[in-house]
Amino acid sequence: MKSRGLYGRKFLDIQERITELAPIDEDHVLVKIHACGVCGTDVNFVRDWEEDYMPLGHEIAGEVIEVGKNVRSVKPGDKVIVEDCTMCGICVDCKSGHPELCRNMYDMQGQPGMGEYMSVRFNSLDRFEGLDYVSACLTEPLAVALTSVQLAEIPFGASVAILGNGPLGLMAARLARVRGASFVAITGLPKDNERERARFFAAEKIGCDLMIEVGKQSVEDELLSRFPKGIDRVIVSSPPESIYDALKVIRFGGIITFFGLHFGGKSTINVDINDLIFRKITLRPAFAEPAINFPVSMKLLREKVVDPELLITHTFSFGSALDVFRGIVEGSQPIVKAVMTPNA
Repeated sequence: MKSRGLYGRKFLDIQERITELAPIDEDHVLVKIHACGVCGTDVNFVRDWEEDYMPLGHEIAGEVIEVGKNVRSVKPGDKVIVEDCTMCGICVDCKSGHPELCRNMYDMQGQPGMGEYMSVRFNSLDRFEGLDYVSACLTEPLAVALTSVQLAEIPFGASVAILGNGPLGLMAARLARVRGASFVAITGLPKDNERERARFFAAEKIGCDLMIEVGKQSVEDELLSRFPKGIDRVIVSSPPESIYDALKVIRFGGIITFFGLHFGGKSTINVDINDLIFRKITLRPAFAEPAINFPVSMKLLREKVVDPELLITHTFSFGSALDVFRGIVEGSQPIVKAVMTPNA
C-alpha cells in the first residue's frame, strides 16, 4: 500500500513524498498513524541539516490495522505507541539488565512518523488505553525528560534550574517538582515573540518559581542572588552552549544532566576539566533510547501528573505543515507543542 509522509532539511525545505509499503511479514504490524509530535530534532533538521532529506517525526501514536501471523502481543484496533528505537533483548547488555546500552536496536527503517502509515516490528509497539492519540504521542518526549530527571538524582527540597523552556524543558520542570524539588527555575529566550510568550505562560501554569529571559537577564546573577552557593541540580534541554551557564550556577558537588542537541555546527564546547574535578561536578548526558521509560510516561500522562493540555497548543495536517514549522523556527506563532494528525 502507499503512504504519504514528510521529509525535511535546512531552510525549511520540507518535502511530501509517497512511498510504497511492502506487505507485512510474519513479525511486523501495519500501523495507521493518528498523531505525531514535532520534536526539537525535527526543528533542527528543517533549520540546520545540510545533508540529504531526513524523515520527520518519531513521537508516534497510532492504531493497529494488520498483524503478521506470528504476532500475539497486539491485534487490529489496538491503540499503540510506536517506539523509534527498540532494544533487541538478546545482546549482552540487554541480557545483563542494561537494555539502555543496547546497540543492536530495531528502528523505524527510515519511515517518517509524520506520515499516514508505517510497518514496524511487533516488539516496537506499546499498547495504551485511557488517552486520546494526540495526548498519547507525548509518551516519547516525556520519557526523554523523565530520563534526564532520574539521572539528576534530585534530592527532596532541592533547587533545580531547567535551561530551555521548550516542551522537553517544561516537562522536565514539572517532573523535577514531582521528584521533590522545592524550587524550580526555567530559562528561555526573551518574550519578544509569540512562541516565547506561550512557553513562559506554560512554565507559569506548570508551577515554575522563576522564569529567566536569557539575553535580557543574566542566568548567573538571577540564580546566585537567590542561592549564593549555587543550584543543586541543572538540567540542560537547550543547545550545548547553555552548559556554560550551567557550570556557572551549579553548586559544589552538583549534577548537571543534558540532552540539548545542535545540528548546525555548535555541538562543541570548551570545558575546564580542572574545574569539574576541584568542584566535584558531575556531567551526565541523557539519551532515552532505546525506548526507556515509556510505560511510566504513559501512566503520568493518563493520570495528568503531566497534563498534555498545558503543552499541546497546535494540531496540523499535511497542508499546514510548512506554516507550523515556520512558526516554530521563527517564533511567529504561540506554539508550545505542535502535533501532526496525518489521517484526520
